[in-house]
Amino acid sequence: MKRVNRVNVQVQFKKGVLELCVLYLIHKQDKYGYELAQQVSEHIEVAEGALYPLLRRLVNDGYCSTYLQESTEGPPRKYYQITPMGEIYLKEMIKEWRKFVGSVKKLIGKDETLE
Repeated sequence: MKRVNRVNVQVQFKKGVLELCVLYLIHKQDKYGYELAQQVSEHIEVAEGALYPLLRRLVNDGYCSTYLQESTEGPPRKYYQITPMGEIYLKEMIKEWRKFVGSVKKLIGKDETLE
């Protein structure tokens, strides 16, 4: 029997949900990259470097925009802000996520033999 590589499973789960988490946090309040990395890491272990390609793609796809803001702790920071198109996309993703999680819960149920 092949053993499940826990790290690989977590990586695949993270890839699927990271975009949703980042957009949700930006929806709540504009954030800069390091701040996003810190807040996501409170819930999901993720490398800071993994966020920047995602943030670039979100900007390129029109779901986020950026602006610079002066910082008292060094150079200006690039903040990310959700766009109206990003708000629509986020709502669609949340709806699909809830449907997906609900379907998996129904399938797996509370099978105590697997705990």
